Amino acid sequence: MEAQEKDELKQLWDRLAVTPKLVWDKVDQTERGAIFAYADHYKTFLDRAKTEREAVHEIVRQAQALGFVDLTGKVPGPRGFYNYKGKSLALVVQGKQPLSAGLRLVASHIDSPRLDLKPYPLYEDTDLAFLKTHYYGGIKKYQWLARPLAIHGVVLKADGATVELKVGEDPADPVFTVLDLLPHLARKAQMDKKVTDAFEGEKLNVLVGSLPVGDTETKERFKLHFLKLLEERYGITEEDFISAEVEVVPAGPARDLGWDRSLVGAYGQDDRACAYASLAAILDVQEPEHTCVALFYDKEETGSDGNTSAKACILEEIVELLLERQGENPQGRRRVLLASRAISADVTGGIDPDFPEVHEKRNANRLGYGVGVHKYGGSGGKYSTSDANAEYVAWLRRVFQENGVIWQAGELGKVDEGGGGTIAKYLASHGLEIIDCGTPLLSMHSPFEVASKADLYMTFKAYRAFFGF
Repeated sequence: MEAQEKDELKQLWDRLAVTPKLVWDKVDQTERGAIFAYADHYKTFLDRAKTEREAVHEIVRQAQALGFVDLTGKVPGPRGFYNYKGKSLALVVQGKQPLSAGLRLVASHIDSPRLDLKPYPLYEDTDLAFLKTHYYGGIKKYQWLARPLAIHGVVLKADGATVELKVGEDPADPVFTVLDLLPHLARKAQMDKKVTDAFEGEKLNVLVGSLPVGDTETKERFKLHFLKLLEERYGITEEDFISAEVEVVPAGPARDLGWDRSLVGAYGQDDRACAYASLAAILDVQEPEHTCVALFYDKEETGSDGNTSAKACILEEIVELLLERQGENPQGRRRVLLASRAISADVTGGIDPDFPEVHEKRNANRLGYGVGVHKYGGSGGKYSTSDANAEYVAWLRRVFQENGVIWQAGELGKVDEGGGGTIAKYLASHGLEIIDCGTPLLSMHSPFEVASKADLYMTFKAYRAFFGF
């Protein structure tokens, strides 16, 4: 084949076929520096926001530092926040167009899989003190055994006082753990069983102490010693755990991963990778055409049920509030939502080279190839999903193309093995345009998820372009 013919065929291929773009091949040195700088700020956010309450607190702190005001207050301003029960949040930047022209909405979630304490968690057994848990979200139970854990949360006392707990993160703090069975004795108890049977939810009990109080005549003296410590340090009694939200999470900071430091390994990247990207994007927005909203929801990992979730009426309330503040009829919220365009900002699964059989490679997201776009999720016959229309996908392609966003399209696993998030399908019920768009992860839902710094940055860049288009 002649050189000219080869060149023509290459040009034909480049013009007609899709070639995945590795971010590192496409960015210059300046943008490469921006990628690494962004990741450093992101890791700090992860360390400060290991629970949904901590995430709300940190997001509000950053927003207020840049002039965002409480939308429920009397102070006017084009940049505001709406804090709902300290567990869900919205940031808003007013646009030049009227609200009836629609919003630019990016909705993420700030809850992550974890272990929650039961109402009566404390007990002792074999002269050891434990806390009983009920796991939250989809986890592989064995991943939570024999690793250092931290305790975060709030305890509400009967007199209304709030006690905040955060133990296990400071190097001077103690940590906690869930015990695992030694391999010498595990053959029948674990190794000969299915994984689903070998690791039981009721055995995810957190070891918290082994010192007694009193003498051998003292009742449950290991439990009593732990209660004594809680009373002395926090003024907490056993009954206070009934009105508490205490979460057990992996201890330790987010870390650079790999000798080249190109990856981030950390707990809670599902979905705080997208939450932080939408935060960074909306904080950077100045005088947009359309009013921009970054929504941070709770309870996505348990199906978006509950009054702080995407199923609740939070979005309608925010739109009504914005209409009132701008002197418009709050009854017009339906028209606003019907004209709006949205992104369901949730992570997706990257292809794992050790388990390629669960992916369909032609339609699988890969680490390092940019933010992932899912036209739909669900499984089987596209059940339990929102399916973005072609016109909206084409519009989003143009947004990304004109703003230098490196992205990829895919699905979360094979047809009969896949799934997806829940936010898109619930927001779609308002009639707005919406599509899933987020960061690919490896080891998703594990205590140590993995993301590419390149993809993290392109997720931010995608949301920033979306807000400004």
